[in-house]
Amino acid sequence: MKTPSLILASSSSARLRLLKTVGINPIVMPSNFDESTVKLTEPRKLVETLAQTKAETIANSIIKENPSERSSNLILGCDSVLVIEGQIYGKPADRQEAIARWQKMRGQVGELYTGHALIDLFQNQTIVLCRMTKVHFAPVNNQEIEAYVATEEPLKCAGCFAIEGKGGLFIEKIEGCHTNVIGLSLPLFRVMLNNLGYQISNFW
Repeated sequence: MKTPSLILASSSSARLRLLKTVGINPIVMPSNFDESTVKLTEPRKLVETLAQTKAETIANSIIKENPSERSSNLILGCDSVLVIEGQIYGKPADRQEAIARWQKMRGQVGELYTGHALIDLFQNQTIVLCRMTKVHFAPVNNQEIEAYVATEEPLKCAGCFAIEGKGGLFIEKIEGCHTNVIGLSLPLFRVMLNNLGYQISNFW
């Protein structure tokens, strides 16, 4: 089977870095899908739906604009949310919201859900899976929270923190897949590729 090109339907620099870290250089095509149009209250279903919709947006665009290219593309869509005490959180709207979020998160255990959708245009197959990782937040003080939010790093993240950045200072431990917290579970991605008949080494 011919190895297709991998398209990352995301503008996330963190997801792109993860893929490059393991030797994969995808084509980046952000879907620009309006996530606010999806109204679901179950986190697993929400991230799976958003991931699939993002991937489908790019797939439909390719089919419409470049029909001859459909056989050579594999499209990956992802979406993450953080759940604290049963409430779903995405990216904070501003610094004030980020500070309030951290004041609630500190000392708590959150659940980070990331949905993954992989569309194989050649085989006309779609795989959608979700992985959850538990995140234990340190009991940080208000000064630490305000200083962290001032860096604007948490404003770019669904969980209001970047574990691979300064946010890693405020995470006591995680239970589950580390890269899932960053926005893309690399082990799960490998399994999804295998399920479609590909080897991860095909993309190195």
